[in-house]
Amino acid sequence: MKIEGLDHLVITTEDYSKCRHFYHDILGLEVTEKNGRRAFLLGKQKLNIHCRPGEFLPAALRPTLGSQDLCLSVEGDIEKIKEELLAKGWPVEEGPVPRNGALGPMDSIYVRDPDGNLVELAVYGKR
Repeated sequence: MKIEGLDHLVITTEDYSKCRHFYHDILGLEVTEKNGRRAFLLGKQKLNIHCRPGEFLPAALRPTLGSQDLCLSVEGDIEKIKEELLAKGWPVEEGPVPRNGALGPMDSIYVRDPDGNLVELAVYGKR
């Protein structure tokens, strides 16, 4: 067996409308809702959203609000991305700071979604 990549992640939210506002309106991810299932599309992957623990089975043994630490690769200038988030009224917890990701050096900023999950936004190749 050879793993090719990551297809999707699942997070559980307490309030879907707040979650949708963050991932769609603030971060700009495309929304898909089919057959009672909700997700945000990002490149060739997606972020599935459960509105209660174990909404669809099988599921994680102990899904907990705010327990995720995600890193999303972003195109553009990290300073301008920070300015865009602040202009939309979304606080930046830290950054820009230099980090090393799966593909090498990157610059990152950190925000939290409405459930408290840490979301790192990273730009590669600027250093």
